[in-house]
Amino acid sequence: MIVSWSSGTPGAHMDDDILLCLRDVIARHPWWLARRELVLALLRELGIRPPSAVLEAGCGWGVNLEGLEAAGYQVTGLDISRKMLDRLDRDTRCLVEADLSHVLPNSLPCYDSVLALDVIEHIDDDHHATRQLARLLNPTGRLIVSVPALPELFSEFDEIQGHRRRYSAQALRNCIESAGLVVNSIRWWGQWMVRPLLSRKAKRHSRPDKSNADVYRRYLELPPWPGPLAMNIMFRIDHWRTLRCRNVTGTSLIAIAERPSQGSYPTAS
Repeated sequence: MIVSWSSGTPGAHMDDDILLCLRDVIARHPWWLARRELVLALLRELGIRPPSAVLEAGCGWGVNLEGLEAAGYQVTGLDISRKMLDRLDRDTRCLVEADLSHVLPNSLPCYDSVLALDVIEHIDDDHHATRQLARLLNPTGRLIVSVPALPELFSEFDEIQGHRRRYSAQALRNCIESAGLVVNSIRWWGQWMVRPLLSRKAKRHSRPDKSNADVYRRYLELPPWPGPLAMNIMFRIDHWRTLRCRNVTGTSLIAIAERPSQGSYPTAS
């Protein structure tokens, strides 16, 4: 079932063609699968266990949504793209159409955890979007935000996805604290990928691809075997390091935040 809190223009944040054409590629790509496993581990670490209520903002292709469902969480998926929500719609699913660049309704459900996994970098006013996400937390809930890291890595791939920015750790902290939340931790993920991506950015020359989806697909191409196996091994090592806060850099930052101890609620503005 899909309910609507607000509507917006998906193309202003991420090309709908990318969302609609690449679901099968994303569903089996090592990066998305590794991030899903890391988020599930973080929820367990925080004591947020099934059947806790979790909202995933920017549920997109549904990779995390399906993983959360399989783990037994009560999941709500939120996205700006009605077309993607229609594809994800099931009788047993709770889905919400909403644009985080707008003010959400006054009366909102609250959740044990709100996930915004690579979402706020698509939005011009990321501070406003984070305030809206904060309003969806129950008094003891946790917000988990992941963003692309290291501004020096910004590339054609970011532009194609509609990224407005990549983040430093301090920029992410400032954004979350502006929503009236307390940041518990900020962790690096993907340390092993930094050097290859810097090298790839230096060597990459644009090709006349037919569409944004074609460019996106090109960037997701996997190396020949046993490259994917090596990637999975490196993601497993990085998973361990991220959970123990051992990484000192990475291609992503993951922040965990909560309401102040007095449980005050951010305003709707």
